[in-house]
Amino acid sequence: MIVAFQDLMKNRPAWAIVLMWYLRAMALLLIAGGIIHWARIIGFTPWRGVWFWDMPVEWQTATVFFAVLDLVAAIGLWLTVSWGTVMWLFRALSQIVMHTAFSDIFGRRPYEISFYMLTIAIYLLLLYLMEQEQKKR
Repeated sequence: MIVAFQDLMKNRPAWAIVLMWYLRAMALLLIAGGIIHWARIIGFTPWRGVWFWDMPVEWQTATVFFAVLDLVAAIGLWLTVSWGTVMWLFRALSQIVMHTAFSDIFGRRPYEISFYMLTIAIYLLLLYLMEQEQKKR
């Protein structure tokens, strides 16, 4: 029975395994996001009450961009290959730029920006912990 934080830290899996499962959790989120984008494109569901063919060209472009990028990044993250992480980081940073620098077109979404910043920070922390653990071995 785990009774203290120290016991939890002693009995946890290696940081590499934690990082792998974190990336796979991100992959599942990206698969869901990709499916939602494709549902908008094929006309299954509107976005904020607007169908894909009625969206401004900028929104249509962003929808198609993220529909493809989400699924490609998800595959790479699930396989835990380096290009998957690069695609995921590119996707997250694209969303951050989209809702900050181009907020007049796409709207300002502070909660979404915070989410992406938090997920990147968690990834960097897990990566650091994994590298420190590997140095000790």
